[in-house]
Amino acid sequence: MAEKICLNDIVYVSDGRIRRADIVVEGELISQITDKEEIDQAQLIAYLDERGEETSVVLPGVIDDHVHSREPGLTHKGDLASETHAAAAGGVTSIMDMPNVVPQTTSLEALAERQAMGKAHAFVNYAFHFGATNSNAHLLPQLDATRVPAVKLFMGSSTGGMLVDHGDALRAVFERSPLPIMVHCEDSAIIAENMRLAKERYGDDPDVVHHAEIRSREACIASSTLAVKLARETGARLHIAHVTTKEELDFVTKTPSPLPLKGESDYPSRADNNSLQNIPPSPFRGSGEGVCTLEACLPHLLFCDDDYASLGTRIKCNPSVKTAADREALREALNDGRIAVVATDHAPHLLTEKQGGCARAASGMPMVQFSLVAMLQLADEGVLSLPRLVELMCHNPARLFAIEGRGFIREGMKADLALVCRKPWTLTAADVVSRCAWSPLEGRSFNWRVSQTYCNGRLIYDKGAFANDNEHACALTFSAER
Repeated sequence: MAEKICLNDIVYVSDGRIRRADIVVEGELISQITDKEEIDQAQLIAYLDERGEETSVVLPGVIDDHVHSREPGLTHKGDLASETHAAAAGGVTSIMDMPNVVPQTTSLEALAERQAMGKAHAFVNYAFHFGATNSNAHLLPQLDATRVPAVKLFMGSSTGGMLVDHGDALRAVFERSPLPIMVHCEDSAIIAENMRLAKERYGDDPDVVHHAEIRSREACIASSTLAVKLARETGARLHIAHVTTKEELDFVTKTPSPLPLKGESDYPSRADNNSLQNIPPSPFRGSGEGVCTLEACLPHLLFCDDDYASLGTRIKCNPSVKTAADREALREALNDGRIAVVATDHAPHLLTEKQGGCARAASGMPMVQFSLVAMLQLADEGVLSLPRLVELMCHNPARLFAIEGRGFIREGMKADLALVCRKPWTLTAADVVSRCAWSPLEGRSFNWRVSQTYCNGRLIYDKGAFANDNEHACALTFSAER
């Protein structure tokens, strides 16, 4: 049983504001918040520099909607326990796991088995996306909307071979899914032709510097265009995963942030938000005419194709990282409403599996442990503000999937918290918790570090030490009315 915890005279970020306060946690819930004063980001940095590195800022626990834990079937490089320990070390308190494991999560039986695995092994809160195939659209109406966040659809070949490439089957997924459809968009025919040409020019395993030519922007744009068309025709709720090109950003319009940085009237009062069921209305819910939201992932916000020369296959992922101009466009879209959420596409592989080039080396990289500190670094560099970071990594994932009771620091909400401090450091392989034991960010320096992580009111990570069991971890639940 979690004990009463008093976080006195701390600074927290939630609901578009940075505030000094006292916070009391009782059991699994935030029971009391006593606000003292509101400060801005510059005042916060000055305050932290004055108080020293032991002073922490409290953020809502990060919710990562795009994680590959590798369990079952691929556990030599990661499993639910190892990868959710890595998540906890990074201030991530909830993950949504992908279906391209072995066996794939494409049947109701496989889904139930994975949910049981989550209860047994996950160290943070968890949920599992259901995978669409060419032949299982009839199962989608049977999914429990309170336990499954989304249907994952691969409209392009990627790790796991779950491509849905039959026109009728693709439309059936959009027509029958009662849940958001989270889509990996790459056109397989374009990629296959690009690979054929690359092999003719460069040999059977083209150097990774050609990865963005093979997994090209045209492949992404063509597939995303089709997905948007299907969503509009069927009224489906479309969530495009890991967008990589500036052209794809044009599928949604620039809109004001659903959580403006100022204006108390834009937020429900605390008195109206002391129930776990009383989450803010989602600005992402469908209107019967289809709605499209976009996810940006860390690799495409941090790297560009120029980095292949120094990092090689460590940054090989699908979709590929694109140009520096694309990266800058994605960063700009973090602030104007086009990007709804930031996730990781955490995909651990052993370094031995990353050997080779475009044809042989595995695609994907481990990111979940360092996503928060990397985004905080971007905030220090002026790419986005701290409140906007919290919106993209905590508030909006909770809204988009209608997660009950999480994603905000409010009275009555679950006490999922990440405490971060200002402590410059340089990442080495020794810092990596993931079973794969490496990071593409090795050698990078950061100004922030995760000092503590609370999950459902329990301190589960404390300066390198972990809780000794997973009794605190819970299955995520979602509003049935989403």
